This record gives sequence, C-alpha cells and structure tokens, in this order.
Amino acid sequence: MTDTQNFTRGPILRKLLQFAMPILFALLLQALYTAADLLIVGQFSSTSQVSAVSTGGQVMQTLTSLVSSMAMGITILIAQVLGQGKKDKVPHVIMNGLLLFAGLALILTVMVVVFAPGLAHMMRAPQSALDATVAYLRISGLGAIFIVGYNLVGSVFRGLGDSITPLITVGIAAIINVFLDLILVAHFKMGASGAAIATVTAQAISLVAFYFLAQRRDGKIFELKQPDFTVIKAIMKLGSPIALQDFLINISFVVILAIANTMGVTASAGIGVGEKATAFIMLLPIAFMQAMAAFVAQNVGAKQHNRARKSLFYGMGASLVFATVMAYISFFHGDALARIFTQNRGVVDATALYMKSYAFDVLMTAIFFCFVGYFNGYGKTQFVMIQGLIGALLFRIPLAFFLTSLPGANLFYLGMATPASSVVQIILCVSYYWMLRRKICI
Repeated sequence: MTDTQNFTRGPILRKLLQFAMPILFALLLQALYTAADLLIVGQFSSTSQVSAVSTGGQVMQTLTSLVSSMAMGITILIAQVLGQGKKDKVPHVIMNGLLLFAGLALILTVMVVVFAPGLAHMMRAPQSALDATVAYLRISGLGAIFIVGYNLVGSVFRGLGDSITPLITVGIAAIINVFLDLILVAHFKMGASGAAIATVTAQAISLVAFYFLAQRRDGKIFELKQPDFTVIKAIMKLGSPIALQDFLINISFVVILAIANTMGVTASAGIGVGEKATAFIMLLPIAFMQAMAAFVAQNVGAKQHNRARKSLFYGMGASLVFATVMAYISFFHGDALARIFTQNRGVVDATALYMKSYAFDVLMTAIFFCFVGYFNGYGKTQFVMIQGLIGALLFRIPLAFFLTSLPGANLFYLGMATPASSVVQIILCVSYYWMLRRKICI
C-alpha cells in the first residue's frame, strides 16, 4: 500500500482539519445533490411524483445510512492496521470487507425489490403517488450494489487517511446526477423513476471512478487470495453497534416528529422545515466524528494513546468554534433559515422556536460527536451503541412527551428534549473516557 496518510506524526490540529474539511464538503455535496432530485422533480413533474421521490428517498436514505454506519467498521479496522505498520494487510481487509458488503447489497436488493409495495404502504404513501413510489424503490433496489459500493469505498479511503478522493468522486456523482435529472426528468418527463435512474447511474459511474483511482494508487488494493471470516467478523463487530445505534436514534426522531404532528399542522410543518435546516448544520459534527474515528484508530494501532487523546481535545476545540457560529445563527436567525424553505409566517415562527432549542444541541454535539469518533477509533463501538440508546430511548423520547405535556408547550419545549439527552450522553462519555484512560494508562 502507498500514499496512505500518516496521522501518527506531525501537527495534530492541522492534519485533523485537513482530513475533516473534505469529509464535510463531501457530505454537503451529497446532501445537495439529494435535494436536487426533489427540486428538479418539483419543477418538471406533478405533486404525486414529488411525493414519490420524497417517500422513496426517505426509505433508501434510511437503508443507506445503515450501510454507511456498518461501513465505519472497515474504516476503523483499516486505520488500526495502518497504525500497526501492517500496510501489506490492508488489501486483505479491504477485499474481505467488499465480500461482506456485496452480500449485504444482495440482501438489500431482494428486500427492496420484493417488498417495495409494503414499504410504500408502511410509509403511508398517498394513493395517487403509490405506483410512482413503488417504481422509485424498485429501481433504487436494483441499483443497491452501486449504492452500497459507493458508500463502502468512501469508507475504505477514509480508513486509508484519504478524504480527498471521496470528495472528488462525490463531486462526479453530483454533477452526473443533476445532468441526468435534467435529461430524464425535465426532458423525457420520467418523474420519480427518472430521478431514481439518475441517482443509481451517477453512483455507478462514481464507483467506477473510485476503482480507477484506487488502481492508480496501488494495483494490488483489490487482490484476494481467499476469504477470511475472522476479518469479516471483526468488521461486523465494529460496525454493527454503530448501525443499530444510528437506526434507533433515527427512530427516536421519528417519534418526536409524530409528537409534533399532534400539536397541529403548523407545528408539524415547523419541525419538518427545522429538520431540513438542522440536517445541513449536523454535517459539521458528523464530519468531525468520521475524521476523529480514522485519526484515533491509526494512533491506537501505533499505541500512540497520548496523541489520540490530544486529537480528541483539538477536535472538540475546532468543532466548537464552528458550532458557536451555527448556534448563534440558529438561536437568533432561525426565522431566516426557515424562509429558505417556506414563506408561511406561522411555519416560519414555529421553526424559529424549534431552532432556538436546537442551538443548544449544536454546542452539545460539537463535544459529543468528537467523543463518539474517539471511542469508535478505539473500537469501543458497543459503548457508543449503549450510550446512544440510553440517550434516545430513556431520555429523549420520555422528555419529549413530558415537556409537550406542560402548559403552553410549543416546539421550543419539544426541541429541548434533544440537547437535554445530549447532556446525559456527554456525562456518560466523560465517565467512560476516564475509565478507558485508566485502563490503558495514558
């Protein structure tokens, strides 16, 4: 293996930022080109087609998120092997990871294609959009191998300490996706089906670009002598808890959305708009979390525990600087963020209330997500899962029900359940950090 990024030497903050910023831009590009599907379909197709893209896209995003979370296992394992100085073992890890995720892609394909009607009904797709939603899901399901591969290979490169290549390939996918949307949706009037074909094709071409870039990096990166179930088990052991945590946390936010729906249509629309805005703001802590995992994992492999610990605090400091700006905007200018998505005065006011409460969580997640990345780097993904479940199921959901039962409750009350649960999770993380530190004597 050549051209791997060495995180075990040199200035910590500079290397961490150089690694994290391309991850952030890649996440932003991915979010923007996903939004482009809805925008273009909304401009050139009927409301039912927009509904199909929205509903089908939400299902596929949930499933893709599970795959991406699972793929963190291969990121961590590659980085740890590199830290141990065993570069020759990296292709073995990569190829066994590809075998594992090829199997997952096959399962995903069968599940989505066969159960597309059931998934559409489960998501309460409107009757007028039902057929289009099923078509969107089936096309996406048939392209699951490309969707899974696209997300997996990005995780592989981040494990190698390379966040530039995934940014380049996401950029390629974004340009191709928008181009194909304009052809299939705007010109050929294919609606939701056209958007699905555009997305799958863009990710397939991006995956080919990944392959050639990897070959240029090292022609032996995809060599496999024989499957190694020990490696496959290690990837699953690291990635499965992260995937389960992310899935159940997403469920907790679905419950919060359901609570908002009981508060009236304005509140429902307000939290919907608020979630669209926060999805972009959350890309920052997610980028630091992913960067922290690979950075720490390399140093753990090299037994540079003190350097791993320093990177945690450098990461928190840098993340907090960005988060403070976003918290200010969320608290004092939430109405301006809302107007990007709607001009309805009632919805704007409701969103602004929600964004005020979210401003506190922006600061909490700047700290909390760095801890999560740090523990992931150490391979302590089971603890990450446990604290996530405690925060989501034992605090966030019960608090949301309690706060909205108070007199005069509004979206600010509902929103405060999230930063309150984040405080609990930070306390758990700090406690576990000191336990881990004593255990490894750093």
